[in-house]
Order: sequence, then structure tokens, then C-alpha cells
Amino acid sequence: MATVEVTTANFDEVTEKDGTVLLDFWADWCGPCKRFAPVYERSSEKHPGITFGKIDTEAQPELSAQFNIRSIPTVMAIKDGVIVYNQPGALPESALENLIEQVEKLDMDEVRKQMAEHKH
Repeated sequence: MATVEVTTANFDEVTEKDGTVLLDFWADWCGPCKRFAPVYERSSEKHPGITFGKIDTEAQPELSAQFNIRSIPTVMAIKDGVIVYNQPGALPESALENLIEQVEKLDMDEVRKQMAEHKH
């Protein structure tokens, strides 16, 4: 599956479903974003069961603001509707693959339990 353009209009629909969603916050003028794009695209081809979204920070400033995106590219991973990773910086392919592997292994019942404990 190729990447999906994510906008304010389809953000909830894309990110609230079960499974893993990766988001790449980027902009056309950003050199590191352009270098990261083919790496992200290759990973999207290797993992058809994962949604790979791209958010153009210029076209979607409200999403950038909502998630406090200060540096791009920023990669965000969401599993079963919960943000489990959010870091700026272009990842090398091996690091992106490692991130995907780690997110896929997460026990979301355990993650939710830990989140509930931290809220108290």
C-alpha cells in the first residue's frame, strides 16, 4: 500500500481505526523530508497491513499545531488509536523498520494500563 495523504478532513478516520498507523509530518521545502520520503515509501511497500500517512505541514497547519510539531520531518506512530511514538528527525531505513517492529509488538492492553496509572 502506498502512502495516504492525511488532512484535517480525514485525520480521525485514518488514525482512530485498529492497527498501526505511521504519520510523516513533512513540507516541500524541507531537504531532510525529501531525503526521508523514499525510505518511508519503501517501508509502506513492505508493510501492506500498516497505514502510512503523510501530512504536509504547509497545507495542514492546524494538525501541526495540534501535535506541537516544531521540527520536520517528524514521525508519529499510532496503534489502536493511541500515539505510541512521536519524534522529529529523518530515520534511516533500519531505524524505521525497527520502529515498525517495536510498535507491532506492543501489547496495547498493557500500554493503556500504564497510561491509566500515569494519569493518577
